[in-house]
Amino acid sequence: MSDGTHMNRRDFLRSVAAVGGALTLGFDIPLGAGTAGATEAATDAASEIGAWIVIAPDDTVIIRVAKAEMGQGILTALPMLVAEELACDWSKVKAEFVAPDENARRSRAWGDMSTGASRSIRASQDTLRKAGAIAREMLVAAAAAQWNVAAPECRAEKSVVTHLASGRKLRFGELAEAAARVTPPKDVRLKPPADWTLLGKPQKRLEIIDKVQGKPIYGIDVHLPNMLYAAVVQCPVFKGKLKAVDESGLAGMKGVRKLVKLDDAVAIVADNWWRAKKAVEALAISWDDSGNGKVASAGIGDLLRAGLDAADAGVGRRDGDVAAGLAQAAKHVEADYAVPFLGHATMEPQNCTAHFRGDRLEIWVPTQNGEATLAAAARAAGVPPGNVVVHPTMLGGGFGRRGLTQDFVSLAVKIAKGFDQPVKVLWTREEDTRHDFYRPVAMTRMTAGLDAAGMPVAWHVRMSGNSILGMIRPGMVDKHFQEGFLDDMPYDVPNYLADYAMRMTHVPVGFWRCVNHSQNGFFKESFIDEMAHAAAQDPYRYRRKLIGAHPHADKFLAVLDAAAEKAQWDTPLRDGLHRGIALSDVHGTYVAAVIEVSIERELRIHRVVTAIDCGTVVNPLTVEMQVESATVYALTAALYGEITIKDGRVEQSNFHDYQMLRLAEMPKVETVIVPGSGNWGGVGEPPVAVVAPALCNAIFSATGKRIRSLPLKNHDLRRA
Repeated sequence: MSDGTHMNRRDFLRSVAAVGGALTLGFDIPLGAGTAGATEAATDAASEIGAWIVIAPDDTVIIRVAKAEMGQGILTALPMLVAEELACDWSKVKAEFVAPDENARRSRAWGDMSTGASRSIRASQDTLRKAGAIAREMLVAAAAAQWNVAAPECRAEKSVVTHLASGRKLRFGELAEAAARVTPPKDVRLKPPADWTLLGKPQKRLEIIDKVQGKPIYGIDVHLPNMLYAAVVQCPVFKGKLKAVDESGLAGMKGVRKLVKLDDAVAIVADNWWRAKKAVEALAISWDDSGNGKVASAGIGDLLRAGLDAADAGVGRRDGDVAAGLAQAAKHVEADYAVPFLGHATMEPQNCTAHFRGDRLEIWVPTQNGEATLAAAARAAGVPPGNVVVHPTMLGGGFGRRGLTQDFVSLAVKIAKGFDQPVKVLWTREEDTRHDFYRPVAMTRMTAGLDAAGMPVAWHVRMSGNSILGMIRPGMVDKHFQEGFLDDMPYDVPNYLADYAMRMTHVPVGFWRCVNHSQNGFFKESFIDEMAHAAAQDPYRYRRKLIGAHPHADKFLAVLDAAAEKAQWDTPLRDGLHRGIALSDVHGTYVAAVIEVSIERELRIHRVVTAIDCGTVVNPLTVEMQVESATVYALTAALYGEITIKDGRVEQSNFHDYQMLRLAEMPKVETVIVPGSGNWGGVGEPPVAVVAPALCNAIFSATGKRIRSLPLKNHDLRRA
């Protein structure tokens, strides 16, 4: 342990080694950053060239990453943006996390540290490319000064600056110290895509080999000298409070250090986690349910269903006159759809390690939002933010759970108060499942009027459900809940109304992969299929007819056609196979999917073809991996995902009753990357939106049964 106010990275690495952990510097995933952190990762003589880049004498290039790595590949993709403009040797690049406290001390030199909404690349690309270009020009300027020549006479390539006229060369490592003293240029020219040598080319992810060997440190892996462990039990009824604890069950239990009572939770701190877990389970705890002890899923359903007829809906989009359009229609199509609460089910349960030293606090945590983590820790500790040091670790899954909501941080800090030893607070899978911030429960009623040719002339979409933003800012009109039905809705309907009746429950809700697109894509694309069926038209071609007037019709049509072509939509399938199709725009990324299924004794998903236009592609390999990942996540939700409430509490507890997709159920996934036109989109979330509707539309083709509620486990899928 260092004698300073917090443990530095080098001390931490020594402590890991002392207990048999594995974190090597071959690919460094540091738990703190800053200039010192990066310097230690390579050599003590390394030089910082701008906030994002550190170059060592041996030409090692450390590129800092201010976003969280959750398996989505940003520890490779974001450094690629810098490296392309820096003109460095990619084989010499390493990545390093930025520490939130260092970001605060340096006036947010690394900007927003939140990771979500598929924003990592689209929100960072300009800053990171400019950082690389600025550093490149500083290195060139340093070389030109050493040779006493004009900078335009020099060129940087593969970590070497060359004087073109004489052929003289200097490596980046030789120039770094001098370059760090060069005044950064105010304006730099970014490479046109035609000159890229790295971006757009498949690159193996930097951290994968180390992950396979178990080297990177996740929050759950953190082990510090003299560390204590805590297990926690929270009030099973949301918004409930602790009444009393009978501690008699702790008598004679080894290793127990302290019982910690909080407003809505109880924790045991012990000398190892298993002892803490067994001890907290031995407690007899009584809770005050705060009046929510009789809430059940059926009642929540009634609440939302009433919202479908309510007069208090907030309008998200209104075109023309829906009532008049419906009155003039030759045919009407109407249906109610519903989806349940969904959990995040991250592979790594919630955890955080906290260490107090007087009025200073140090934490180690897997977080999607380092700045929010720092703020939450400071509030919980009752200390200024400047007294908190945050070490972000790798994440064993996030999906939105570890972003806005920082309950796992606040809880750990409160439990660790009063101890001068570090305390790791690790949730059981049961606590993680039953105390999530869930994807909102939602219902929608859709009514469409078709003309004599079967095309929609009016469409009313009424949504009802538990708002995420409404939980944060009560009373607001939440258009976020309606995403997918607003300007991002691809179809041309002259009389159109999308409105939303907010219906809040006591169940906490939060951001989930693809957020409201995840349910609204199911609603919208399933109902479009219903319209196509009512019009006796092919679902693919029906969509094509409806897209023409959209400002981005070319993008919608491109992905729709690409998915249909790859899936050979017009080619008859062998007996027993059936197809479904879906289309969506999520955060400016356009995506379509075709899914092939068969249903004999049970449903089998054979093939998923996804076409995606995410604009400029940084790493095609990452795009393919993210599409596959999103497909797994969305199929799991569609087939099995359901959080139900009984007696005010969640009924599910672990993977036996909150099931995941099994390896044997995984279909073949094919990804078609449709060339974009200059914009920068996201990849991790958009494919989720089209999986459930394409799947359910395929099931309708196979059985004649229209699926209007999820999950599929609740349906008899035998042919009608």
